[in-house]
Amino acid sequence: MIIEGKPATINQDIQSVYTFLTDFNNFQPLMPDQITNWKSDKESCSFTIQGMADISLVFSEKIPNELIKLVPQGKVPFSFSLILKLSEIESNTIVKVDVDAKLNPMMAMMAKRPLENLVNVMAGNINDAIGR
Repeated sequence: MIIEGKPATINQDIQSVYTFLTDFNNFQPLMPDQITNWKSDKESCSFTIQGMADISLVFSEKIPNELIKLVPQGKVPFSFSLILKLSEIESNTIVKVDVDAKLNPMMAMMAKRPLENLVNVMAGNINDAIGR
């Protein structure tokens, strides 16, 4: 199941946005309120989704100024990847956050809304976070 987030327009050049998004230390302000116990370094992060699970993420792919792919490390309730796609229009950067999750039909019904919330909250928070 692929969940596509709404694109976010960032008032920064693509290189600045890419550099910001390739450091997990910058991700905490992007996360929804349900994320607690945040820990990070440049290459990985771990957190708790309230009432659900503990998750650790690492970068699995980085294509400069184009794509960043995050995957879970260790035990997770289901297999997924977060994909951040970057493009540039004039002097702005467009960031689109998608989730590719391997879910059975029942899990898909339960997880769809929280995953949609995740990708849209992340995209919505990028502009505020990068401007700090």
